[in-house]
Amino acid sequence: MSRTPIRVLVVEDDPVAADAHALYVDRVPGFTAVGKAHTAAQARLLLLRAPVDLLLLDLYLPDGHGLELARSLRAEGHRMDVIAVTSARDLAVVREGVSLGVVQYILKPFAFATLRDRLLGYARFRASAGEAGSQDEVDRALAALRPSRPAALPKGLSAPTLETVVRTLTVAPAGLTAAATAASAGISRITARRYLEHLVEQGRAERSPQYGQVGRPELHYRWVARG
Repeated sequence: MSRTPIRVLVVEDDPVAADAHALYVDRVPGFTAVGKAHTAAQARLLLLRAPVDLLLLDLYLPDGHGLELARSLRAEGHRMDVIAVTSARDLAVVREGVSLGVVQYILKPFAFATLRDRLLGYARFRASAGEAGSQDEVDRALAALRPSRPAALPKGLSAPTLETVVRTLTVAPAGLTAAATAASAGISRITARRYLEHLVEQGRAERSPQYGQVGRPELHYRWVARG
């Protein structure tokens, strides 16, 4: 992998999701998030200010479709690759994106491990760029873009719920109790505790007791993952 980090621009209309995705990018070795844009217009401005190797591109933006942005950028001579982030399951959109430099699709919602695997695959693909000497070399380069297997979560945990808990925790700098997390995420307190403990085990969150005036201390969970 190159010593120079792969520069990623996060284009996502939801500010909370954009913050989470940028944090995810910065946690992957060899990658750095160089900015966040919430509209196509903001993305264009940021592209004028700093070079970008890869767009992490939401397809549904307030001022246009992500593929329209990708198409216009191609016409203007921008050569960065694109990983599309979308909730759409339309295969026609997928086919259209291939011709516009979309090298990966990630369906929302997703957990860190999903993005990490796609980015590392992209890094391998990028590192193998060059003149191919054989069909096998072409096949190996393209195979690098395919994840080896879905990232496993502990039994009973799901990626969509984990993503919801992560988002809930990242916007509460002072931390949350399991009860507060449950209320915000729309899940049970017991379920929230399981996901919070999973994040603690991963080193992405920390827990500490909060002492009140009466009764036993209640555990607070705080997001600590850093880019």
